[in-house]
Amino acid sequence: MSVLYALLFYIAATIFFVGVGYKIRQYWRTPAPLKIPTTPAPVTGSGVALRIAREVVLFESLFKSNKWIWLFGFLFHFGLFLVTIRHLRYFIEEVPSFIIFMQPFGIVGGGMMVIGLLGLWARRFLVERIRYITNPSDHLILALLLMIGLSGLIMKFVSHTDIVMLKQYILGLIGFNIHQLPTDGPLLIHLLLVAVLMMIFPVSKLLHAPGLFFSPTRNQIDNPREQRHTAPWTRDLDKL
Repeated sequence: MSVLYALLFYIAATIFFVGVGYKIRQYWRTPAPLKIPTTPAPVTGSGVALRIAREVVLFESLFKSNKWIWLFGFLFHFGLFLVTIRHLRYFIEEVPSFIIFMQPFGIVGGGMMVIGLLGLWARRFLVERIRYITNPSDHLILALLLMIGLSGLIMKFVSHTDIVMLKQYILGLIGFNIHQLPTDGPLLIHLLLVAVLMMIFPVSKLLHAPGLFFSPTRNQIDNPREQRHTAPWTRDLDKL
């Protein structure tokens, strides 16, 4: 079982990093032929950076659009952030005091994730216009994320696992030295679901995470009067 899960995570990590890297390269190389920032937009580069930061941290445009969807979305993403901080202890030999301090907040984050996902999934059924454009893949991704969150909470409150052995196993994977993996049912399910999430991430709508930084409606300066916007590929046409 330890070897099988090691192979699974090596494959999942390869697919994740190569796939996400490829998509980022594709986003980077895709020309933006039009100046299309969503107005009112910043007129300086620092203003654009601040705008994107507000989107990443506060989901500013979603807050202005729909408050209750923003609430569930923020609960999920902020909960995921806290859970990620909590899980860093498994990847670091000497755990910093900050991560130790954040451990209880990570448990709260797990609950926030589940509540947020339930709300976001409910809108797929209850809001007619959202239900109309919802694909089976949308339900599957939400179900996958929800099962990851629930299995994590089960390990905390119902069926505990040997976290010392688990940390040794994860650190061993990083160093290509496979150790014994705990065989608790909830843990095996949790790790399997995480591996599946890593593998489907590069081909799913979850790519909105890195894609936000390449959105021309968000990352462009509103200066069409001061400077003509030309895509790189149009310069070749001007030479003809």
